[in-house]
Amino acid sequence: MKAFTYLKNTWTFRFREGMLFSRKDINAILFPVIFETLLSYLIGLMDSVMVASAGEAAVSAVSLVDSISVLFINVFAALANGGAVVCGQYLGRRSVKDAGKAAEQMVVLLLTSSLLISGVLLAFQGQILNFLFGSAEAAVKENCAIYYHIVMMSIPFIALYNGGAALFRTTGDSSTPLRVSMIMNAINIGGNALLIYGFRMGVAGVAIPTLVSRGIAMVIILIPLFRKTSPMNISGLRSYRLNKRLLGSILAIGIPNGVENGMFQFGKLILMTLISTLSTASITANAIGNTTGSLHCVVGMAANSALMAVVSRCAGAGDFTQARWYTRYLIRKTYILQGLVNLALVAVIPLILRMYGASPEVASFAIPIMLIHGLSSLFLWPPAFMLNISMRSAGDSRYAMWISSISMWLCRVGGAYVLVKLFHMDVIGVWVAWDIDWVFRILFFVPRYIGHKWETKTIADTTE
Repeated sequence: MKAFTYLKNTWTFRFREGMLFSRKDINAILFPVIFETLLSYLIGLMDSVMVASAGEAAVSAVSLVDSISVLFINVFAALANGGAVVCGQYLGRRSVKDAGKAAEQMVVLLLTSSLLISGVLLAFQGQILNFLFGSAEAAVKENCAIYYHIVMMSIPFIALYNGGAALFRTTGDSSTPLRVSMIMNAINIGGNALLIYGFRMGVAGVAIPTLVSRGIAMVIILIPLFRKTSPMNISGLRSYRLNKRLLGSILAIGIPNGVENGMFQFGKLILMTLISTLSTASITANAIGNTTGSLHCVVGMAANSALMAVVSRCAGAGDFTQARWYTRYLIRKTYILQGLVNLALVAVIPLILRMYGASPEVASFAIPIMLIHGLSSLFLWPPAFMLNISMRSAGDSRYAMWISSISMWLCRVGGAYVLVKLFHMDVIGVWVAWDIDWVFRILFFVPRYIGHKWETKTIADTTE
């Protein structure tokens, strides 16, 4: 009954004077992130088309190496979000100086850890590639070595770019990361076109623009943060001193988030081994589902970035009434916008199938996958993933990590094997297991959120 009353009140909202964020403030954070996320998917699609012109070996190499780089990029993004949450909480306490100190600690953490990891990945390049992809064809392995060496050098760049973007969003500025992202993607696509089509550089023509664009984006996003007028001033890096308390606060949020992201990526690899045992039609249908599945949740993922910025500020101010209010407001907004997106995707299912040249057998799997994931993204995704982000933004990271990790392996991975192998549901069973995973998360996150324990996890009052 308590949960029903709580959800019923979700749909009544009035912005009042004195609130930390107005409706205009929320929209200014949310919509640039939505556009940036959509842009990244569009650029990824264009990127894959360009790579295809370099040959099948290049496509395979990029796909294989990206499975490694994405894992580490997500880990560093988790550390960046941990730092952004700590900074946001200090801004909520109107302690701009402490927020700047936290930002400095986060930047140094990202720089040192990304350089270390990138160095290790490059130093052991041969051993890593041989261990993971040793059975690949000679042409694929040759392309892997070229692409791997260049892209792994870009990891510190993208780590620091993500850190800077997270800091801007924490101050309520989502437009700057959007503009920088547009510049980065324009350089990447333009570089690909020049080096692949013009200079016929093959897989190197894909990797070099990635390295250059990420480096330029890192510089552009960090320069404004060195200005003393910036709300998140990091000019103190020139006389940097390690602050164990601040660093501990960042790691306390960032490490659990990083572990969860790592588990998620590893779980996806395990599921791919399961899917690879199925028919070609099933594998193709799964690829189609992956393409549309990301679009099903694009609004929610953007809303989570806004939610992190907003709730961390509320938690820092000690105002959990507003934190809960904004969480409900953004969940409602996500339901509406994500519903519109998903309805549009349902309407263009025939077009999607034609774009992929799907056979009737592929369509028999792809259509149920798109419908199942579309409906679950509309109804289950917001409470399964947004309440989690809200609690994390207040500092409650460990609980979210344990529930998400258990759910991933028990429901998504374990459930997929049961549904595919025992109940013979083929690839559709993998996607049904996703829904079971989301329901599991809701069953544990909703009671935790309705309670008050997560409100006691905020950072200490001082950086000294």
